[in-house]
Amino acid sequence: MERVIRVLEYEKMKRQLQEHVSSSLGKQKVNQLLPSVELDEVKRWQNETAEGATVRRLKGHVPLGGISDITAHAKRAKIGGSLSASELIEIASTIYGGRTLRKFIVTMVEEEEIELPLLYEYAEQIEPLTDVEREIKQCIDDNGHVLDSASPALRTIRQQVRSYESGVRSKLESITRSSSTQKMLSDAIVTIRNDRFVIPVKQEYRSSFGGIVHDQSSSGATLFIEPQAIVTLNNQLREAKVKEAREIERILAELSSHVALVADELLTNIDLLASLDFIFAKAHYAKYLKATKPKLNDTGYVLLKRARHPLLDADIVVPIDVELGGEYRSLIITGPNTGGKTVTLKTVGLLTLMAQSGLHVPVDDESEMAVYKQVFADIGDEQSIEQSLSTFSSHMTNIVSILDKVDFQSLVLFDELGAGTDPTEGAALAISILDDVYNRGACVVATTHYSELKGYAYNREGAINASVEFDVETLRPTYRLLIGVPGRSNAFAISRRLGLSERIIEKAKEQIDSETNQIENMIESLETSQKSAESEWEKAEKIRAEAEQLRLDLIRQLEEFEKQKERLMKEAEEKAEKAVSKAKEEAEFIIEELREMQKEGLSVKEHQIIDAKKHLEQAAPKLTAQQKKVKKAAAKAKQNIKAGDEVKVISFGQKGFVVEQISESEFQVQMGIMKMKVNKDDLQLIDRPKQVETKPIATLRGSDHHVKSELDLRGERYEDAMRLVEKYIDDALLAGYHSVSIIHGKGSGALRKGVKQLLKKHPHVKGERDGGMNEGGLGNTVVELK
Repeated sequence: MERVIRVLEYEKMKRQLQEHVSSSLGKQKVNQLLPSVELDEVKRWQNETAEGATVRRLKGHVPLGGISDITAHAKRAKIGGSLSASELIEIASTIYGGRTLRKFIVTMVEEEEIELPLLYEYAEQIEPLTDVEREIKQCIDDNGHVLDSASPALRTIRQQVRSYESGVRSKLESITRSSSTQKMLSDAIVTIRNDRFVIPVKQEYRSSFGGIVHDQSSSGATLFIEPQAIVTLNNQLREAKVKEAREIERILAELSSHVALVADELLTNIDLLASLDFIFAKAHYAKYLKATKPKLNDTGYVLLKRARHPLLDADIVVPIDVELGGEYRSLIITGPNTGGKTVTLKTVGLLTLMAQSGLHVPVDDESEMAVYKQVFADIGDEQSIEQSLSTFSSHMTNIVSILDKVDFQSLVLFDELGAGTDPTEGAALAISILDDVYNRGACVVATTHYSELKGYAYNREGAINASVEFDVETLRPTYRLLIGVPGRSNAFAISRRLGLSERIIEKAKEQIDSETNQIENMIESLETSQKSAESEWEKAEKIRAEAEQLRLDLIRQLEEFEKQKERLMKEAEEKAEKAVSKAKEEAEFIIEELREMQKEGLSVKEHQIIDAKKHLEQAAPKLTAQQKKVKKAAAKAKQNIKAGDEVKVISFGQKGFVVEQISESEFQVQMGIMKMKVNKDDLQLIDRPKQVETKPIATLRGSDHHVKSELDLRGERYEDAMRLVEKYIDDALLAGYHSVSIIHGKGSGALRKGVKQLLKKHPHVKGERDGGMNEGGLGNTVVELK
């Protein structure tokens, strides 16, 4: 494995990963990282990285500040050692950082109901250790200075120290300010030597002050003297500082003993924080690489979609598609030495090691990777001068070692298999080695420039050719991997482009047998056909995308048109109704007046009143046939529509069936293969299927019993809710439902977890999933019944 890690540049990849850790704890985890060969372990690691990526996507950051490696501090305290103030403040800071990270993750899971089971498992184990942190911070500030408030004795001692310092400084400053002594001083300042206050005195006035000489300048012209007048004060100050140091030692020892009591919890916290820092580093690295989580298997199947080598510049690297371990287990990449073959080989190898290390890999979604028990690689020039081995001998020594260990759970990578010796013998050896590896069931990717191996994949079931495309016009490889097309020699085409005489090229062609020429022509034809097919596919895909966009635009425009039409009709009706209402009021008033006149004996005919009413009714606005049709359909749409009803979507003129009611005014309707949300006002009820009740069902539920397609548990107690779910599933089965919804709400999540656990154990539940964006999200569980 060590050699494979070296040749596939796994350590370089780890150095990239280290740039994304937040502490020395995470860095240690990266240094210890090695691929796993256990599928379950790799799946857990991949899921951890996926959860870390979810946190970074939703929150943008993770609070990992203040965390440091305090392993040595905790172990020393555990065996009775006394810690320094700076070590203690590092412990307090790490405790605080761990508690902050714990709260961050727990809040996301418990309050925001984000699914992070693995991160939650780590976070819950972090001990808060609030008491120890508080004790340390009450005694030591963030700069590692022991505070006066650490103990009453320390406060008293420091007051004495300050008093003595003030007395000493005052006495010395009076000396430096005195006009009689200023000429004796090199400078009118008070300084410190050997922890005692002194003044700088010129050499010639040494005897004028008495006291003690503590130091002298480099030239000897100045002596730093403690005058006799302050020796006693300095002694008192010195004694007070000794007492201060002893009290600080006592305080630190006491705090260290408190740390010792929780040393095991601290060491556990450190391991948990290291794991979390490492997980979030992997997540950040995945974002940096634009990597995704691959599907995993232990069957040897690999499907890489647009895979990129992580160590190459993302702006220039050409993505490749690789499939291995399905219909074929041997991928033979042929063609001239253009540089692209080895990159392909290393991409497959390094991405395999990354996936087995729990890292997301730079591939498109829906890619799949195998967890191999062993990965072997023979790549590059391994010539050893010390062992006096040729290139061929070195390669063969390594290949022999590989063949001793390879089995059906292995991935083998051969670069320039059989190179370094006679072409005929080398090609024969390469074919024999490939056959042997294939017969053992291993997956193999091999590169070679031998033309004899071009026909290998055509004659072997389970093997396929591939090549790296070469642009003869620019004389450069495009690095595109062409699966199913063997590489062809471009020597003649390149020579022609470089100006070699056509006469020489034609003579060279005469030296090659007709069979080789036929193979080269066939490969050229394959390349042309593949390029043409890819070009046509790209055009078809572009047209399909444009057609889809056009369809969406038309649907949107139609919806907008119908809304506009409905709005205008509504406005016109309201306006007409207002006018008619006003006319009716006026007419009723006139009719009443006429009747009053009639009562009073004035000549008013009854037919005049009838004519007035008739003219009034004719004043109402007349609707066109289409308007009547729309109005009639709208009236029908206001009927009590339910799931299962046959309806007509008025705006589309299409019939369909109501799948479910989304809200009071919205339904999900199935029209052919298309499902869409439709407003209630846009639906016309056509038919409602009759519910057929058999005698057994009537006996169990009563002839008038109706089961809805959803169960609402909101507001129910936990135990009552579980009983309701069990009974509801039985009723739904009897009613013939294949899919039902259980609405439990989000809340604390306890009801949701209880429902999901019950459903997993129920014998008649085929599967369950969270509701989609239009189905209530995490507050709703959709159940498939057997």
